[in-house]
Amino acid sequence: MEMLVRAAVLMSPLLFCNAFLNLTGHHKIEGVWKESTTLPCAYVPVKDFVQQILKWMVVHHQSSVTIFRRDDSGDHVLLSEYRGRVSVLKDAPGNVSLHILNLELSDKGTYICQVTWRDSNNSLVVREITTELEIIKVAATKPIIRAGELGLTVPAGARTSLTCVASGSPPISYRWFRGTPGGKALLLSSQAELVWDSLQPSDTGKYYCEAENKARAGPVQSDAVELTVTDPPITVVTSKNGAGYPEKDSATQNPPITVVTSENGVGYPEKNSTTQNVQGTHLSLFLVILIVVACTAAVLLIIFLIIRIRKPKDAQTYEVKFHNSRAAAASRCENTGYYEEPISSTENNYVMEPEKDKRSEEINMKK
Repeated sequence: MEMLVRAAVLMSPLLFCNAFLNLTGHHKIEGVWKESTTLPCAYVPVKDFVQQILKWMVVHHQSSVTIFRRDDSGDHVLLSEYRGRVSVLKDAPGNVSLHILNLELSDKGTYICQVTWRDSNNSLVVREITTELEIIKVAATKPIIRAGELGLTVPAGARTSLTCVASGSPPISYRWFRGTPGGKALLLSSQAELVWDSLQPSDTGKYYCEAENKARAGPVQSDAVELTVTDPPITVVTSKNGAGYPEKDSATQNPPITVVTSENGVGYPEKNSTTQNVQGTHLSLFLVILIVVACTAAVLLIIFLIIRIRKPKDAQTYEVKFHNSRAAAASRCENTGYYEEPISSTENNYVMEPEKDKRSEEINMKK
């Protein structure tokens, strides 16, 4: 009987240890490729039992290799392929779960969580559990379309973009189409982002994208969105009293188009205040000046021609006197005629001198 009591006393710490120092976890965990996962391993802390060593091991080719170790000297990652990707929480008594970041296909395998305690009698107690890790690929989800900062209604000439977003195991490939899913569509791009550097009114229409990865047999399509490209801003030309009327810019049709305000300063809010179509104004002014000069020259030419054609009023005349020798001796008949010099330079140029009356001379001689 005494022997049984002694045996019970000796076995009581062991029974107590087995009752409370048990590791808990999961036998199988599925992790998503390129994402993160946690391999659970925990116990209930017991007084007089101090954790001495924690090990996480992985079984490769039927042999276990330690990838993580925690002891009095700190935490140590012993395999280079896990460095920067595995960790165990600190200051969390009883929680010794292993966190793995950016899962790789090679991370698949059997993992062992092993904890060693030291009791008050300086005895060591070791417990361990195993967890099977499977790496899976997740099919790409139905993508959504995110519009740029300007939204889906954008002015002509602006820059905008549409982005196709889907989740799932990478790599995910994207394609952009113009049209509607299930209907006639035009392939535009094989990138996640569809970009326009300068939108045109002809870009107005419906667009959709599709996403695909190796975990899915085929692509999955998004809902279509409608992009609307508005006409460029209009120019407001105001009169002196401030009343204005809209007028499209027929020169460039490219924004931005500014506002011309009235003399009293009443206008419309725009970013700039300059005059549009400066070249057109200069051209109109040049044409007006050219027409005025041409008309003036024509008037002067007509006046000059009239002066040239018109005869001079002060033309020189000559008086020619002659006598009829057959008239009676007592009476002298004197006729006077007038001769107007022709303008033509081809006429004979001569001088008419007065002729003395021969008959008077004969009478005087008889006397």
